[in-house]
Amino acid sequence: MPEPLTPGELLALDRRHVWHPYGPMPGRQDPLIVESAAGVRLRLAEPAEGRSELIDGMSSWWSAVHGYNHPVLNEAARGQLDRMSHVMFGGLTHEPAVRLAARLVELTPEPLQHVFLADSGSVSVEVAVKMCLQYWRSLGRPDKRRLLTWRGGYHGDTFQPMAVCDPDGGMHHLWSGLLPRQVFADAPPPGFDAPPDPAYEAHLRDLVARHAHELAAVIVEPVVQGAGGMRFHSPALLRVLREACDEHDVLLVFDEIATGFGRTGELFAAGHAGVSPDVMCLGKALTGGYLTLAATLCTTRVADGISRGELPVLAHGPTFMGNPLAAAVALASIDLLLGHDWRQEVKRIETGLREGLTATAALPGVRDVRVLGAIGVVQLDHPLDEAGMAATTRAAVREGVWLRPFRDLLYTMPPYITGDDDLARICAALHAAARAG
Repeated sequence: MPEPLTPGELLALDRRHVWHPYGPMPGRQDPLIVESAAGVRLRLAEPAEGRSELIDGMSSWWSAVHGYNHPVLNEAARGQLDRMSHVMFGGLTHEPAVRLAARLVELTPEPLQHVFLADSGSVSVEVAVKMCLQYWRSLGRPDKRRLLTWRGGYHGDTFQPMAVCDPDGGMHHLWSGLLPRQVFADAPPPGFDAPPDPAYEAHLRDLVARHAHELAAVIVEPVVQGAGGMRFHSPALLRVLREACDEHDVLLVFDEIATGFGRTGELFAAGHAGVSPDVMCLGKALTGGYLTLAATLCTTRVADGISRGELPVLAHGPTFMGNPLAAAVALASIDLLLGHDWRQEVKRIETGLREGLTATAALPGVRDVRVLGAIGVVQLDHPLDEAGMAATTRAAVREGVWLRPFRDLLYTMPPYITGDDDLARICAALHAAARAG
């Protein structure tokens, strides 16, 4: 074993070689070095702002719903390692992947029946788009190749997902001349409990009707728009989209990568509306934050349509597709979630966030505070520049909490196991960050 590096040596190598997400090269802010993690705490290699460990308010970008170093998930990983960590999925199969696919079909709404296992959330959206495009091509309607979505969304960083992210306010406007030109509805009216808006519903129906001849699918994040702005919208709009797609022969895709597995208070956000898509994307919490894995589910209608085409296969096959290690941990994570009263856990967190952020709403510079399930958002009335990002992050760290602000947003998606005292500290950190911003 090589000698361990000192924190200074690690940071020097990091600055020289490591390109961090959504950052320049070299980075202008030194990252915190995490030495280990357990429960909801990240232990740092050296203290930051006087703190040697931090409560993780982010669930590692919304994935570690059971926290860290969980004995059940550790055992699932160890047990699978003793059998095999990986085997190619072309021409071979194995129990973890088969059981996982069957479990996902059991849990997701009818009539989703078929599961394509992918590497990441962004790739699962690529696969979903490819399914929809190939479906219509197989049916002799290749002109149906555009996608409709609403503004304010985010679906990933590869090219097809970038094409359906917000075209102006999102991260990908730099590529607007290279990406396929899609159809964008206005952003949905804000508020999970927003009253019906007949004018907006008519706007959605009209766009689907006018573009039906060229639309392969409508794709949206149900109920919560995540990295595009952390905005909530009425579940009734999902029913409007389902009806419009059925009426005009357009497929409907729900991107549940961020919302799946209980985050909004329903197992899947589609459950708030009681509707089912033709294609659904899952990821993030699928493995409880242990390994990268995603899934794209579709109906038999979609699968049969593709299988009757000139190319009767879905031409996509990641090297690590159906990875046994990831699939085994995903099964254990799902069983762990469903073996607890996860609804009550998420409801407890929702209540704690509502109560804990009440005072934050009155701070100068705070535009809005909103909570849904295990999601708490503090929206400022101004975007944070680089200095503001650093200041708000430091303020949270001083409170002993790890948060990752972006644009005008301070938010938390804590692990479901977060206790009431730690939840109160997360709220205090959001309050302190809002004051610093």
